[in-house]
Amino acid sequence: MPPTSSTNDARRRIYVRRRIVVFSALALALALVIGGGVYTSSALAAPVPTQSATVADRADATQPAVPIAWPDFGRGALGAVGMPGVLTSSGDQGAVPIASITKVVTALVILDAHPLAEGEAGPTIEYGERDADIYYDVIAEGGSVAPVAVGQTLSLRQSLEALLIPSANNYSISLAEWAYGSVDAYLAAARAWLDARGLTDTQLADTSGLDAGNTSTPANLIEIGKLALADPTIASIVAEQAADLPGIGVVDNTNKLLGWNGVDGIKTGTTDEAGACLLFSADYLVGDQTVTVVGVLLGGDTHSELNAAIRSVLESAVPAFHIVDVIAEGDAVATYSTVWGDEATARASTGASVLVWNDTPITQTVVADDIALAAEGTAVGSVQVTAGETTIDVPITLDAAIDDPGFEWRMTHPGGLDG
Repeated sequence: MPPTSSTNDARRRIYVRRRIVVFSALALALALVIGGGVYTSSALAAPVPTQSATVADRADATQPAVPIAWPDFGRGALGAVGMPGVLTSSGDQGAVPIASITKVVTALVILDAHPLAEGEAGPTIEYGERDADIYYDVIAEGGSVAPVAVGQTLSLRQSLEALLIPSANNYSISLAEWAYGSVDAYLAAARAWLDARGLTDTQLADTSGLDAGNTSTPANLIEIGKLALADPTIASIVAEQAADLPGIGVVDNTNKLLGWNGVDGIKTGTTDEAGACLLFSADYLVGDQTVTVVGVLLGGDTHSELNAAIRSVLESAVPAFHIVDVIAEGDAVATYSTVWGDEATARASTGASVLVWNDTPITQTVVADDIALAAEGTAVGSVQVTAGETTIDVPITLDAAIDDPGFEWRMTHPGGLDG
């Protein structure tokens, strides 16, 4: 029996439904494939976020204070070469008469006009009638002198030895006139020299310090002492116990502390107004470093009293210098941890130690970079060690790599790298 019209309609409807099911299945499969590809692509392409470090606490390295045995008279201060300013002081720090410490400034200003290299004798100076007159004038004033004769010749270095070792007032005047033409011209040059170095609290009235108008502060005298030690000619002269000078003979140093416990300078002074004074220096070994202490004590009744007090000051001050080991090579400073399980520690690339005075605060600041991916050994910042005005930067590097999380982790942690 041939198919009827109704039978054909039914078959067409079944065929259409089957096509819809087939194409729907195909569409779903295609969507799944496309969606999976998009997810895979997205997961693999997700950027690695930066990681911030967790910084380890650093122990306080500040040392305990050491008391300094200052006397109950006068005024004084201590400093050290390479350390700024005054480290410790005692008494009124205003300007007072400084007596023959003035001659250190005289020597510095003369050498500013006629510099000498280390070990150099310098030009020959011939002394004449004017210098003989100066000699007798100073004797009449009651000042300290060294002999001079008409026609006598000395090198500039020998002349400075006559000035600084026996503290000869007459040589301070003769040298000032030789270098600058007159005492007034010298004083003008000295004022300019002092001002150029910020030593505005120091005033000069003559070349020797006999005049009470020669004044300074302990802080300025510390800086003058450092400048004197920085000049090789002056530094070597003030360390001499004695000198044998042509036409003069052997002159002894007025500084009786020379050679005691590292003392190697600088200049004594004595007047009624100033009392007994000493601008001094001493060298000490602290760890593997040499520390040059520069100090001043003014206003003693006698030099014996003054020297005893300075001994006590130095004996108490030496233990106040410390070399502090702040950080050791390999010290763990910071850590990095990732969500996919990588970990690395930032460690100090080198050790660091710092020379400090007494209880100078020592601070440590860790500066650690934010990182994404990094190889082992990558520099990621530093530890900034600060002690007073000294700052040391210690580099820090990773002891392991921070690698990409990889295919498997990315595929199994959807959204794991977001943010």
